[in-house]
Amino acid sequence: MALLGLGYAGFGSADLEDWRQFGTGLVGLQAVERGNSLLAFRMDDRKQRIVIDRAMGEGARFFGWEVADGAALDALAARLEKAGVSVVAEPQMLADARRVRSLISFHDPAGNRLEAFYGAEIDETPFLPGRSISGFRTGPLGLGHAVLTVENIEPMMEFYVDVLGFGLSDYITKPFRAYFFHVNARHHSLALIETGRNGMHHLMVELFSLDDVGQAYDVAQTEEGRVSVTLGRHTNDFMTSFYAKTPSSFMIECGWGGREIDPATWQPVEMHDGPSLWGHERVWLPAEDRAVARELRLRAAASGLRAPVQVMEGNYKLMSGTCAWWDGVKG
Repeated sequence: MALLGLGYAGFGSADLEDWRQFGTGLVGLQAVERGNSLLAFRMDDRKQRIVIDRAMGEGARFFGWEVADGAALDALAARLEKAGVSVVAEPQMLADARRVRSLISFHDPAGNRLEAFYGAEIDETPFLPGRSISGFRTGPLGLGHAVLTVENIEPMMEFYVDVLGFGLSDYITKPFRAYFFHVNARHHSLALIETGRNGMHHLMVELFSLDDVGQAYDVAQTEEGRVSVTLGRHTNDFMTSFYAKTPSSFMIECGWGGREIDPATWQPVEMHDGPSLWGHERVWLPAEDRAVARELRLRAAASGLRAPVQVMEGNYKLMSGTCAWWDGVKG
């Protein structure tokens, strides 16, 4: 698979100070100064993962997908051009701004700007979170996942699967259509929700500790209207999370405990139990739609639907109903 993971994402917004407070104080990102018109965030050893750019229009966005090296980038560009996709070899000035060695850009059928790159720069200084957290789960899994709303799923799915090589993880058709795609062991790095309009739904970041998520939830609840989706757990990737409204027109999902899959053997299935095992009340939905979602969750609970127990945190390992001390001791 040519793409390794979601390496970075950028969003247009004039509210840099609001974004700084949100990113550091709630999510736990590290803010990095990039001049008067651009704010960058770190979440690990890389120089930047999320960019907020005043010069871009509100609602504008880009996503950087990582490849292994220059040869992989050239091969991807050739594959895109063969499929009739216009590709731009971006100048070194933009590569420097993205803190990567080289990149190309192109667009998906919905007009989202995509970038493919290699050679992300590593910062010499350790990651310093904006609040006391244990850190973010990135590495070979990438930044997290992005979820887009789309007018029509079919052309988007053909592009991401047939052209870019994403694998379908699973999908749901009721109470809405949503498809989930992977490029590595993270259950999904991209999801598409058919809503009749193209837009940004949310960006997910995964923390190492459930307590990090719970404490972020407490912070979010101190601000009126900040929580858009209450704490809950998803049926497909088993993520325990909540969604916070950003200073822009989309959400950030703060999650923990995401599922890993084997892309080589994974078989996609249709999910029939709705998006969440419990919680995840979508506060913006009309009452009738919230009732439908609640009925799905109650039905899942009544049937005994549960996520497999597989938790690793601190010095404890809990797997398949067993508990063992895990401090360098195997067995």
